[in-house]
Amino acid sequence: MVRDDCTETRTLGTMTFPEDGFVCHTLEDPVRLEKVMGDTAIGSGTYRVTITRSQRFERLLPLLHDVPEFSGVRIHPGNTTRDTAGCILVGTQRGDSVETGAETQILHSRDAMAQVQKRIAACIAAGDLVWLDIVTPRVTTSETFSLASKEDATGFP
Repeated sequence: MVRDDCTETRTLGTMTFPEDGFVCHTLEDPVRLEKVMGDTAIGSGTYRVTITRSQRFERLLPLLHDVPEFSGVRIHPGNTTRDTAGCILVGTQRGDSVETGAETQILHSRDAMAQVQKRIAACIAAGDLVWLDIVTPRVTTSETFSLASKEDATGFP
């Protein structure tokens, strides 16, 4: 999972399954240096994933293990950061929220969750360990840069 759009209010990313190339979008709370209870994304890292019964959702959902400073971190359906408290939401599309205007949300979350859960469950049933790598780029930008030709590369603006 690569976080590709981090703001002060939310974190968007992309989750890819290398076995078959399935891709979905992710939404998390904002990445922060200091944890704010219920409003902070988990740290970058590699986490083991199993599927267990969630007491909150009363159904089987993927659970991330050994997340520093967090407990009960799951991958589950949801559309905006109001639906997560440190968990990872998945969806098939990104879009602007009608309710909040500027806040970006993810859409078709239940469809994406069904696909994610199916893939994780199949790996576990085959006896494999499942791991989620979360990567937060050091620099993100919406700008596109290109290299100048040698003739134009003076080193000065």
